[in-house]
Amino acid sequence: MTVNRILFNMELRRNARTLVLWSFIISALIFFTMSLFHSVLEYHQQIIGMAKIVPMAAMKARGFGSINDIFSGLGFYAANNIVYMMLLGSIYAMVLCSTILLKEEYGRTAEFLMSRPISRDEIFMSKLTLAFLNIIFLNLVAGLISLLSLETFKSGDFMIRPFLVFTMYTLLLNLFFGALGFLVAVLIKRARPVTFFCVGLILVFYFLFTISRISGVKGNFGYLSPFKWVNVDVLNPVYGPELWRIAIFLVMIVLLSAGSGFIYRKKDILT
Repeated sequence: MTVNRILFNMELRRNARTLVLWSFIISALIFFTMSLFHSVLEYHQQIIGMAKIVPMAAMKARGFGSINDIFSGLGFYAANNIVYMMLLGSIYAMVLCSTILLKEEYGRTAEFLMSRPISRDEIFMSKLTLAFLNIIFLNLVAGLISLLSLETFKSGDFMIRPFLVFTMYTLLLNLFFGALGFLVAVLIKRARPVTFFCVGLILVFYFLFTISRISGVKGNFGYLSPFKWVNVDVLNPVYGPELWRIAIFLVMIVLLSAGSGFIYRKKDILT
């Protein structure tokens, strides 16, 4: 499979504005939230008092593993990053990857595209490459803004290694949902926008992940959610890259992408 430069550049122009908008919104949310960290430290005692009457389950559902996470710059960032990049970034990735294929069908431009001297493999690979590069770009921008925010609003030194590992996990999660978006697109028989379906599916996975973090909930059902494959315990002294987590993400991304390409090659395209 090869990338068609003309189609790649066309998709780059089509999706540039959306990429810039999502990058700006997520980066602004990260920076604004981290700017509140000094206020959190200022009201340390009041927050501890409030935490005593808030169920631990509620804190875990919000992303805080313990009360100490709130007063750690990295822990505070990680809890909020679950929403900003793990959730919103995954929504962007899946919607982008499903739409980039389906819009040729429901937009009635597939016939024109298929009439050009370009194979289906080239079409798929060009769109896949562009989509994955956009996801990587979003993660790079968000990662740089996150690092800048941590350096600007930190209350003390923080370990850069856990931050980089957590950022890598987030990128892998976003790429997984991007690959899943391609699979959804090629499995749809009747071409139509699937934005609401993609958002709904991700929210279901996020709900499973959230429930699995609550104290007292037993079982490994949480691992049905890809969010659970990410280790968010960044304050753990032994926190680092785990081979099985990385492997499952990479294997699933490759399988979903390859499977989507195979199905797209055989699919009846509505023109």
